[in-house]
Amino acid sequence: MPEGWQWDSTLFRGSAAHYERGRLPYAPGFADALADALGLDGRGRLLDVGCGPGIVLLPMARFFAEAVGVDPDEDMLAEAERRARRRGVANARWVAARAEELPAGLGEFRVVVFAQSFHWTDRDRVAATVLEMLEPGGRFVHISDLKSPSPQPAPLPAPPYDRIGDLVRRYLGPVRRAGRGVLVNGTPGGEELVIARASFVDFERLVVPGGQVVDRAPDDIVAWVFSRSDSAPHLFGDRLADFERDLRALLRQAGPESGFAERLPATEIRMWRKPER
Repeated sequence: MPEGWQWDSTLFRGSAAHYERGRLPYAPGFADALADALGLDGRGRLLDVGCGPGIVLLPMARFFAEAVGVDPDEDMLAEAERRARRRGVANARWVAARAEELPAGLGEFRVVVFAQSFHWTDRDRVAATVLEMLEPGGRFVHISDLKSPSPQPAPLPAPPYDRIGDLVRRYLGPVRRAGRGVLVNGTPGGEELVIARASFVDFERLVVPGGQVVDRAPDDIVAWVFSRSDSAPHLFGDRLADFERDLRALLRQAGPESGFAERLPATEIRMWRKPER
């Protein structure tokens, strides 16, 4: 982690309620594609580290006997539990903990997944711990969006993300914030080096195609802004209402009343195996 950076409980304060509406989903079929790639058959256990509101765990739970979501943000876990009830997912449970607190008495797993959460952790330490938590032959899985230009434009204008970024900087300053500190940007050198150092083997990569058009109402874009660590509601303090007013004015100027549209990015799934012995 960057020198002096420390986790704090405010990183996503106030964001959980906006997450499901604001964030684009992973590519349709990603859960089935991952299950096919790993030969999942309803047995074993899944651990989702940094599970947030269950975006990955809930569609994956049906492929396991039990699915455990770990996240330090209790609001995210409460949202995940609500979503699990709505979807009728009965084999999931939720644990409030940081990745660095693993194994936390959680036992052995067939698959451990990080969906755009690994960079928030003490990566070498966490990768070594995950190796010990996996059953022999178990898999370490990293899921992320794969940004690439679409050959076809969407039927409505794209959300004005550059202008939104400018507005956030006007309110919060030029240095991207996260909690009480600054934003962590990815893993220097890439996750592959960290995971190889932990003695995982047999790297595989799977790309699930995206490209589907998703309509995005202004309320969806507002939710996207507030779902992010670098523009979480608490960062604006007593200027939150002013910021939201200016954000909605920007969206009215940038697009038609019907809103915006964008194409889903592909989903990149990277997998490593724990040696049998």
